[in-house]
Amino acid sequence: MTALLYAFFILPLSKLPLTVLYRFSDLLFLITFYGVGYRKKVIRENVARAFPGLSETERGKIARDFYRHFCDLVFESVRSFSISDEEVRKRFHLNNPEVLSDAYGRRESIVLVGGHYGNWEWLAMGLPLQMQHQLVAIYKSLSNPFFDRKMRETRGRTGLELVSTREISDFFQRENARVIAGERKPFIVGFGFDQSPGDPRKAHWIRFLGLETGVVFGAEKLAKEYGLPVYYGIIRKRSRGYYDFTISPLVQPPHVERSGWILEQGMRLLESEIRKKPAYWLWSHRRWKHAKPSDRTIYGE
Repeated sequence: MTALLYAFFILPLSKLPLTVLYRFSDLLFLITFYGVGYRKKVIRENVARAFPGLSETERGKIARDFYRHFCDLVFESVRSFSISDEEVRKRFHLNNPEVLSDAYGRRESIVLVGGHYGNWEWLAMGLPLQMQHQLVAIYKSLSNPFFDRKMRETRGRTGLELVSTREISDFFQRENARVIAGERKPFIVGFGFDQSPGDPRKAHWIRFLGLETGVVFGAEKLAKEYGLPVYYGIIRKRSRGYYDFTISPLVQPPHVERSGWILEQGMRLLESEIRKKPAYWLWSHRRWKHAKPSDRTIYGE
């Protein structure tokens, strides 16, 4: 059934131009915002907690604009199954490739941190086409084997290398040694560090968007363990269907900062972007589903 759904519905739909797919997005927006309301309670609660000083009308506008953007993301992701490399380059643009070129010239692998902001699916496809590093993404297998395979095929078509969450430590140990030995080109490993931690007791707790927020240590831990620089990347929506990606150095080794400092700096940059244009962050994610354990403290408070 899954294969039939893909072959007779999703794949033909993906071949339509985005100008047509956006008409479907407009319809989906009307259904989800004014009708059934995909995760409407989660979205409204998240926005209300993050922006308590705004009026109900102002918070409602953020939620409405998010739904419009999210519906576009749905059909931009559908388009990804058939989109050409040329169209990806046109729609997802790396603003400052020279930053990465300099690091590549030094044969530096990089830990890249960022949030679920803009269109991160097109980042996975567009970035490998515009840089020399090997882009690596950490992924968790989908429950449906067919769509898991299709997802990996689609994301990997332009050069993305996918590494399972269960294998990331072994990957760093093995592949970083190969880079040092000159056996493979340097890589960039991307981390979405705005996800809710699986175990709140192992998280670093900060105040993000005014709320007690646990942050997973993975990106900072691996950067310190292997002496890799950490860069921050942000996706900005230029117009409907067009995104710009800007990357900047966050911290260089040797890492002498206290534990959690790197995570905090990246989250502060993400928060600043969200406050300027909140509609493009993933408000439907249950980001604050875990409460801070009583024996954990918020750094700086």
